[in-house]
Amino acid sequence: MTDISDKLRSAANTAGMPGTECRLHVFADGCYEPSSEQGGWAFVAYRDGVKIASNFGGVRDSANNSMELMALLKAAIWINGNAAGEPAVIWSDSVYAVKGCNSWRHIWKNNGWRKKGQNANVRSRTIANPELWKAIDLQLSHCHLVTIAWCKGHSGIHGNERADELADHGRLLMQSGERV
Repeated sequence: MTDISDKLRSAANTAGMPGTECRLHVFADGCYEPSSEQGGWAFVAYRDGVKIASNFGGVRDSANNSMELMALLKAAIWINGNAAGEPAVIWSDSVYAVKGCNSWRHIWKNNGWRKKGQNANVRSRTIANPELWKAIDLQLSHCHLVTIAWCKGHSGIHGNERADELADHGRLLMQSGERV
């Protein structure tokens, strides 16, 4: 199996997804354990199917969606610092993170990082994780050649599986009390 699986390329090509011809693919994933309220995040970067970088960490008092966003943020920061100007795809198995980046983020930003109420009698509501969304927006505003794309989790896509393993490792290190 290659690091960027044929299954992923086939699915992306079938969907007409932009950026599938890119050489740089970064997989971002987060995890969360409700009983400990600790989470982990990770990303793994591949160029031409070869792993070139990875990072992971853990966070106390966390939530699943915030860890998915943290992983995506760390991936975008890495791209800006190490591959700026290079076309890239950040893959995430979180529909929330992908839709948030590609659609909702722009609306929320225009609304002062708030959701609009459903009718005239309802005030706008604060979005979840506003600081993470603002940081992601800042990083992605510098990543003009980066596509945020969804991949199915736990389906044998090597980069996603590895990011998942590292995110859990970050969570476990946090749980054991080691510095991450």
